Amino acid sequence: MDYKDLLRRQAILGALALPLASPALAQGPARPIRILIPAVAGGGSDISTRILLPRLAAELGQPAIADNRPGGSGNLANELLAQAAPDGLTLLHGTIGSLVVNPLVQKNLPVDPLRDFVQLGTTVQVTNLLVSPADRPWRDVAGLIAAARARPGELSYGSSGVGSAGHLAGALFDQAAGIETLHVPYRGGGQLITDIISGKLDFSFATAATTLEHVQTGRLRALAVPSPQRSPLAPGVPTIGETGLPGYAVLNWYAMAAPRGFPPDQVQRVNAALRAALADREAVAKLAQQAIEPLPSSPEEGAAFMAAERAKWAALVAAAKISLD
Repeated sequence: MDYKDLLRRQAILGALALPLASPALAQGPARPIRILIPAVAGGGSDISTRILLPRLAAELGQPAIADNRPGGSGNLANELLAQAAPDGLTLLHGTIGSLVVNPLVQKNLPVDPLRDFVQLGTTVQVTNLLVSPADRPWRDVAGLIAAARARPGELSYGSSGVGSAGHLAGALFDQAAGIETLHVPYRGGGQLITDIISGKLDFSFATAATTLEHVQTGRLRALAVPSPQRSPLAPGVPTIGETGLPGYAVLNWYAMAAPRGFPPDQVQRVNAALRAALADREAVAKLAQQAIEPLPSSPEEGAAFMAAERAKWAALVAAAKISLD
């Protein structure tokens, strides 16, 4: 079953499970707001959504539920949002892949999030680490690059899928270092971590939440962070920019979106609720435990940021010939 068949089935089930949409977000009785998550449970978008939900629901005066809709590299959730009424009862917590990269790596998609959604603002960024199995001979980025140059196309790295932040980080790493490595896409982070620990992969740009424990126990070696600044969770690990590739930076971020036609006053209302949730002390502490940091923005700032990200990654996708078609 392809993701379009899955979409039709999910839409039917969703229509049976949910009552008809109310005319406005603020009108009651209080009915649950459904937050679509374009990934399986346990990933960064899922974890951050569930951490923010209680405060978000309190700010909006309505219950809110997380609705995992993986499939089609995020396109299933995108199409469900595009089909939803613009009443605030269906929102999307999307990823860099689902919101920005998918239209770059797949042709003729029916939904382009930057064109077809109302952006409500960025929410969080996730700390990633460049890690290798502890038994590999290199101990730093320079050693990894030297090994890749000695064995063009042989060293492999894993990511959670084509167009994911981990894939983009690896492709940009190849380009910046002038090397050629093999990308191995996975359907999520769990098996990826298992395979890199066992040595089936040579390196990966994976979330600190899934790798830091293994770095601390000596099963993985942290070589660098791909973000512009060092992570407070691993202050001794340099950025890739510090290791001889100046200007290298990849942010693994998420953002909230609504269907086209969502009223401007409700856009501001949801954005204010998001900002309050991202400033909540308890929520921030829980996010930090997962190596996730608040990244609040206004709707306008979020839309501009995503447009800039689209332009940045379009050049890389074209140069690296990244495609899901």
